[in-house]
Amino acid sequence: MTTGASATGALSAPLVVEFPFTRSLGPVQSAFLTGLRERTVLGVTAADGRTLVPPVEYDPVTAQELRTLVEVEPTGTVTTWTWNPAPRRGQPLARPFAWVLVRLDGADSALLHALDAPGGPASVRTGMRVRIRWAAERHGAITDIACFEPLDAGPADEDPPTAQPRPHDGEFADPVTGITAPARLDYTYTPGRAQSRFLAALRDRRTLGERCPACRKVYVPPRGACPTCGVATDEQVELGPAGTVTTFCVVNIKAKGLDIEVPYVYGHIALDGAGLALHGRIAGIPYEEVRMGLRVEPVWTEDSRYPDHYRPTGEPDADYESYKELL
Repeated sequence: MTTGASATGALSAPLVVEFPFTRSLGPVQSAFLTGLRERTVLGVTAADGRTLVPPVEYDPVTAQELRTLVEVEPTGTVTTWTWNPAPRRGQPLARPFAWVLVRLDGADSALLHALDAPGGPASVRTGMRVRIRWAAERHGAITDIACFEPLDAGPADEDPPTAQPRPHDGEFADPVTGITAPARLDYTYTPGRAQSRFLAALRDRRTLGERCPACRKVYVPPRGACPTCGVATDEQVELGPAGTVTTFCVVNIKAKGLDIEVPYVYGHIALDGAGLALHGRIAGIPYEEVRMGLRVEPVWTEDSRYPDHYRPTGEPDADYESYKELL
């Protein structure tokens, strides 16, 4: 993260939070996404006879498990819409488009997706007929529908053709059994004066907290005010550098882009003098030997802005009574 300081001394930097969530699919969602790969749109029949697209695994009214799959048409009717004048990274189209809810022919519920409308918002209306534009390459995801596009077939207020859903067994060769859904948030982070001082001290390999003048609790990272007493915390306190492991967990799943072999340990560490614990990776010791009360110290790598990890100091373990309030 590259930071820049304002005239007030507060830092500011672009920040990206990204987490690719991987999930397995049940039989209904597996059939739906595999069907999209094969240019087939599947829905599911609810207890009251309605056809739901996209399909769900449990009836939204009765909570009954649903398994009866049907095929619907790739054409449909816009039920409502909104215009998106400035598409963001990762959205279906790079040019302005409409988000639409489309009730596909044969379905009783609507599917949310993008509508490519070169004519602008004036060309979009509720009741207009549209069809699916399939992606050139399909892999078994909702993005296999590249977008919807207008269907030039009669006036906008014309009743859509009657279409009945057709039974489908949901069987496809090489079914999709799991998906990875990337979640990403891009924003500019301005930490404020208190945390800017904290980050500046980290450059000098020092850890600063701030003490509440009322309850005397030392916060790290500092927040500029005590959340309990509601008063400003102007007194700066240098902490550590050593601390005590209060709680920890063993990580067994390797994170994307993180060059650390699993398993490894992440823990809450109460630096000496702090009124609450911060988190950090614990290394320099077999993961099964990490324990509550372990005394640790920070390890800095060359040109790092914060400790790379914490390692045992070799001191005797801290007594539980000394950190129990920091759990």
